[in-house]
Amino acid sequence: MGRDGTDNSTRKMKGSKNKLLAAVLLLVVTATACNRNVRYSENFSLEDGRWSMYEPAKYACAIDDTVKTYNIELSLRTSPEYPYRNIYLFILTTFPSGTVITDTLQAMVTDEKGEWLGRGAGELRELSIPYKSNVYFPESGEYHFRVIHGMRDTILKGVYDMGMKISLMEGNKK
Repeated sequence: MGRDGTDNSTRKMKGSKNKLLAAVLLLVVTATACNRNVRYSENFSLEDGRWSMYEPAKYACAIDDTVKTYNIELSLRTSPEYPYRNIYLFILTTFPSGTVITDTLQAMVTDEKGEWLGRGAGELRELSIPYKSNVYFPESGEYHFRVIHGMRDTILKGVYDMGMKISLMEGNKK
């Protein structure tokens, strides 16, 4: 028994709880700091793992700062049902003024041996696809993005989510 009337096992449990609480708090602070630069993040979920080329993934993001530079990244969540090694994407960006630009992007979903790229466990894999880096938005206001797949099949099987993330470039922190 200690001077305060508690035994050693009780003190050890309290010490373990404090260490666990400190570790969780450190993890939360670290995760929050890493996401501080994210200005927009949205996932477009596809029903039953099927993506029709007539159903674009749609995103809308308000950008007020026309001086700072950003990174834009897409994410694709697929399963082994997805029949191709790659994917072609058409990205239509509508500026606040109504101007529309279109980009074409190809991303590899598997390597040359058929191994799935990206991260994940089990059947689902999430692939990060860099779209644009170190770009600025020339107009302030709401930007609209539409992402359409450009594959042979009208309906792609094995695609569950298409995501978009816009982050402030390092060194541009407010």
